[in-house]
Order: sequence, then C-alpha cells, then structure tokens
Amino acid sequence: MTTSLTTPYGDDEIESARKLFEGPWDFVWASTHVDDLPPMVGQEIAFAGRSNVGKSSLINAVTRRNALARTSHTPGRTQQLNFFRQVGGDERLTIVDMPGYGYAAVGRAKVAAWTNLIHEYLRGRSNLMRVYVLVDARHGIKDVDGAVLATLDKAAVSYQIVLTKGDALKKADQQFMIEATYDEIKRRPAAFPEVLLTSSESGLGIPELRAAVGRVLAERE
Repeated sequence: MTTSLTTPYGDDEIESARKLFEGPWDFVWASTHVDDLPPMVGQEIAFAGRSNVGKSSLINAVTRRNALARTSHTPGRTQQLNFFRQVGGDERLTIVDMPGYGYAAVGRAKVAAWTNLIHEYLRGRSNLMRVYVLVDARHGIKDVDGAVLATLDKAAVSYQIVLTKGDALKKADQQFMIEATYDEIKRRPAAFPEVLLTSSESGLGIPELRAAVGRVLAERE
C-alpha cells in the first residue's frame, strides 16, 4: 500500500530528507500582524488546516520534537503565525504554523483578523515555497477546506494536500481516500498533483512528507 499519489520517493531522497529535519528545531518568531513578520531567512513552508486536524502533532512528528508546536484539546488555540527553524544549524528551511481555520466558537472579529493576516502573509512572502494543507483523512475535503484552496489558487501559491489521521482508516479505505482527494484537486491551478497520507501517531507517511519538502527545497536551490 502506497502512502502517496502520484510521486514515488527513492531511498536516497528519504534519507536526505531525514537528515534535513534531524537538527534541533526551535521556535524563533510569532506574528499576529503582517507588519510583525520576521526577516526572510532561506525558504519557508507553511502548514494550514482546520483547527482539529492535528496540525501541531504533525509538525512535531516531522521535526521529531514532542512539543515544538503547541498541541491542545481546545480547537482554535493557535492564533498567530509561528515560525520554527534550526537555529545555529541548517537554516535553509523555516516551518510556519498557520492559525487553524473553521472553528465556529471563535468570534467573527478574531476570524477576520486571522484571515487578513494569512492573506497578507501569502501575498507578500516571496520565499514561501509551498503550503501544506492538512485534511482529516476520515472526512476528506470539506467546504471550509475548499474555500482555503480557492484562496491559494487565487493567490497563485503552490500547495499540497496532506491527509492526517490516516491510521484511523482501514487499509482498503486509505487508498480510496487518497485517490478521491486527488480527483478533487487535480484541476485546481495551484495544487501540486500529489496527495500524501500521514499519521503523527504511527509515523505513516512522515518520511514521504519530509521527502516532499526536501524535493521542493532542492528545486529552489
């Protein structure tokens, strides 16, 4: 059973990506307003997703840090752009944890502020390589996800779908969800034509996600 559609990753890419992420990742900056964004260092990738999609857990799994990104049982807790980098190590890559979207209990004013921050960041960050949009594998792309994808398409920001909580599906259903998700995004102009299935609990697809990041970073260098 493959964990992605459609691009395979060789052993060399998997190992190179493992080394890319093995350093000491640290929190370096938080922004609540576009005027407070950090200086651009190297290249950036951003993780976006619904408030309960498991975004912080996935970032922790990718970087092998138990508490790099703050996890919470309260959806909507991340209210700013959080930046992580290997300070003093390989600083070619910065990870950006974006505020979760789609949490109804958050006030409209706060949602509007988050939305403006995200849009301004996407429009003005020239070193942003790709946004990884996380989607719960148990539910697939919902309307609220579709609205975010439309924003990314309009802004011409490259993005890739990453299915989370893949271990909650039976193996027979995992490939079906990968293919169904691919069918939904294959005609979108800014979507990268590959869907990854992951689990922060079991490690499913984490090496492939690292390799996907490593590949796009190599293309920028």
